[in-house]
Amino acid sequence: MGEPGKHSTREAAAGFAGLPGAVAVSHLTVYDWEAADGLRGGTPHVHLTCSEGYVVTAGRGAVQTLTGTGGLATTPLEPGALVWFTPGTVHRLVNEDGLRLVVLMQNNGLPEAGDAVLTLPPPYLTDPGTYARAVRIPDGTEAEQAAAARRRRDLAVEGYGALRTAAGRGDPEPLRAFHRAAAALVRPRLADWRARWEAGAAAAARATGDQLDRLAAGDSSHLAGARLRSRAPDTRGRFGMCGRLDTYDLGDAAGDRADDV
Repeated sequence: MGEPGKHSTREAAAGFAGLPGAVAVSHLTVYDWEAADGLRGGTPHVHLTCSEGYVVTAGRGAVQTLTGTGGLATTPLEPGALVWFTPGTVHRLVNEDGLRLVVLMQNNGLPEAGDAVLTLPPPYLTDPGTYARAVRIPDGTEAEQAAAARRRRDLAVEGYGALRTAAGRGDPEPLRAFHRAAAALVRPRLADWRARWEAGAAAAARATGDQLDRLAAGDSSHLAGARLRSRAPDTRGRFGMCGRLDTYDLGDAAGDRADDV
């Protein structure tokens, strides 16, 4: 990645300030609200630029997924299970018995800061304003926020059901149409996402490249800048897409955290 010292001395000495590889972490207690199809759980949605992973810490359930390559799948979740998936995977968490997860998110937690589109029925996906009104969790009492989160969950389950039905009969077009609509909805936010990536995963890779260059030249001075960081959750019980979230404030390295859509 160039000559030693090409990147900033501060970056090389301290290393990347965020979590390893610019991954972010949240604790998730999956909703136990029953949906119209009789299943309890979270809101089906898709990420457009981020992979996501789950480490199951308690309870039992499943993640339902829908992709253009693998079709419909259901993956059981129990303590110790580790599952992850790439952008474009429509996913829905199902809570069978007290399901709790640690969620691992690419790009400094961008999945909880905008990179998510819920599987609402097509009339709600026509433009950003219509979509935003349908998914917004307003300020108010906990009961009011819970009601709003449940309403948008139920709308997304309705749209997801239509996608599953089409996939089951071998019709790929509804999923493709949803992907196109999702891409159009997030387009106005891409410059902000790119800035978050530059400050996160790209910066982490640059710091490693700089350190490799230094070590190859016999320079170990960056090791003197080692440091330890720790955080406690800064928010607890926030209403998210899939359940109640405990999240961490990772400061400038993680970028600004927006409300989960």
